[in-house]
Order: sequence, then C-alpha cells, then structure tokens
Amino acid sequence: MKKLIVTADDFGAAAQVNDAVLAAHSHGILTAASLMVSAPHAGDAVTRARQTPSLRVGLHLVLVEGRPTLPPGRVPDLVDAAGFFRTDMARAGAAMFFLPHVRRQLAAEIAAQFQAFALTGLTLDHVNAHKHFHLHPTIAGLIVENAALYGVRGARVPLEPQAVLARIEPRHASAVVALTTPFARALRRRFGRAGIAVPDQVFGLAWSGAMTADRLAGLVANLPDGLSEIYMHPATGEYPGAAPAYRYGEELAALTDPRMPALIAAHNIRLGGFCDFPVESAPRHANGN
Repeated sequence: MKKLIVTADDFGAAAQVNDAVLAAHSHGILTAASLMVSAPHAGDAVTRARQTPSLRVGLHLVLVEGRPTLPPGRVPDLVDAAGFFRTDMARAGAAMFFLPHVRRQLAAEIAAQFQAFALTGLTLDHVNAHKHFHLHPTIAGLIVENAALYGVRGARVPLEPQAVLARIEPRHASAVVALTTPFARALRRRFGRAGIAVPDQVFGLAWSGAMTADRLAGLVANLPDGLSEIYMHPATGEYPGAAPAYRYGEELAALTDPRMPALIAAHNIRLGGFCDFPVESAPRHANGN
C-alpha cells in the first residue's frame, strides 16, 4: 500500500505561510504542517489549526535561524548578541556535543518547545527540526527523551531515494546526500528503537524550496510502496526571513494543482498524517536507505 504524508514546514513563520498552509489543506493535497512554536505568527497558526481539526500538526523544533522559546539569558551559548539562535551550525553543533553546559541549555530549550506545543492543546502528530538539525545525535537523543513525555507519534528522517528522483529529472550525485546519509540512517535506527514511527522514504531535500507542480506530480506518479513524506514550504508571497531563492508561490500552486487529486487516486495513494498511519511493522527499507 502507498501511504503519503504531505507536510508544510515553517507553520507560524509568517501570515503568508499560514494562509498558504490553510489554502493548501482546504483546496489541495496538504495533510500536515510543522509548527514553529516561537515564530512571529505562531499564535495565528495555532488558532487556525484549532479551527481545522483535519490538519495534522507537529512540532518544528527551531534551534538555528530563529528566536528561542526560553529567554535568551537562559540559553546564552545558543544565541547571538541579538538573542537569535546562532547560524553557524557546525560550530553550534560541536558545542552541543562536547560542552556539558551547552547541552544543558539545549535540553532546556527543547523541553520548552515541546511544552509550548503541549500548551496549544493540539494533538502532536510528529516532530522534526528546522534545517534537519535533528540529525545531530545530541538533539536526536533529547527528542527521544521528550517523546514518551509528550506522545510523539512520528518523526521525519531525511532519507531521499535518489533513484526515484532520477526517474523524474536527470540528476548528478549529491555531496550533501553522501554526507548526511550515515547520520540519517543512525537516526532512523534510534527513533525505531524508541518506538517513533518514521517514513520509509522522504522527499523534499533535493528540491527544497523548488517543488514545482511537475516535480510533485512526478513524485506522486513514482511513489514507492510504504509510507512516504513529501515536505514543502508554501507561502502566498515573500515575508521577513524568507529564504531568498525559495519559490514559495510555486510550491503553493503545486499543492493546489487540480491534477493532483486524480493522480493520487489513480495510483491508489492514501493521504494522511502520522497519526493516521499507525505502525504495523518495521520499515522494509527496500530503497537501500
């Protein structure tokens, strides 16, 4: 059986993102959204999600390029002088791994974001992290620690089958894929041992911010068996903090493309969120990942 979760990241980042998420869910194939609990428009996102119970909502942990949930003075080694999370992920990640006092600040911040989500009253469908920072083993371990407390149902593991992408567009080997795959495989094993459901495959890395209608249609037509997640970044327009090269409007257009429902039906794909697909057995990982 082919099962598909279609997720929008950065829910709460801006009114333009919130508008797109609700439009893509109400008039398209979007099934889930990942909430930034301390983003400027998180309150609006929560209000609208409460009014739309069919939209599955998860936690998008932000530990880079954003503001912390805790006061900056509580996490001084995670933020810069302006109180924003550091953007140098390599140096920040090294400090999180090697320095006990930084790990304590990190643990407190992650716990605060889980608690902030719990206070929304929304059902926690999944968890992932901005910029895939949950590939970091320390962050992954803290997610596992909080999973039992907050009822984590599922989590993204960014393993993207390159053979599927090659059937849609010619591709060159990606150095990023080669670098991150060992960490992603370790993350899949770690989440599996903790009883956290993970997709058999995830799509959105190679075409992040550029998931056009043709690319999305190609993924739907070539979707492997099992549970897949396609994550996207729709928005109705540019907004403060938007990624310069992201094609937000095109991603929204892809999600609401009138071809998509018929294509999904033709390929016998069931749509939903993590909570709609309870774990039935261990992932097959036929794609080699």
